[in-house]
Amino acid sequence: MDALMTHAAELLLLIFLSVTFLQSGFDKVLDWKGNLAWLVDHFAKSPLKNTVPFLLGTITLIEVMAGLLSLGGIVELVVWGSSTLAFYGAVLSCIALLMLLFGQRLAKDYDGARTLVIYLIPAVFLVFLLQP
Repeated sequence: MDALMTHAAELLLLIFLSVTFLQSGFDKVLDWKGNLAWLVDHFAKSPLKNTVPFLLGTITLIEVMAGLLSLGGIVELVVWGSSTLAFYGAVLSCIALLMLLFGQRLAKDYDGARTLVIYLIPAVFLVFLLQP
């Protein structure tokens, strides 16, 4: 209960990142063909057009890892009062969002890129809160 009182902001942000990245990553795994078809079309006129399957696999792996590290960070913070996993989860979440932002910019999907910034702000704030 002490962790809830002293780390409420961190825990809420970790829950946010866990839900965001586990849902997104597992959606990509469960609907691989649908996601791939949409992304191939989305990036058809970008420099990334020939690497979409590889990049989809990479971002899927990073998103699932970010979600799992964030989830593990919740447990670690509540049970042991340590924030190592939480910090790595937050940093990996930022990396995933920056990768997605890069892709959206190359695809000239500026609205999609702008939307990602909404997720990036709390993720960067969590890194700030957790940095050693």
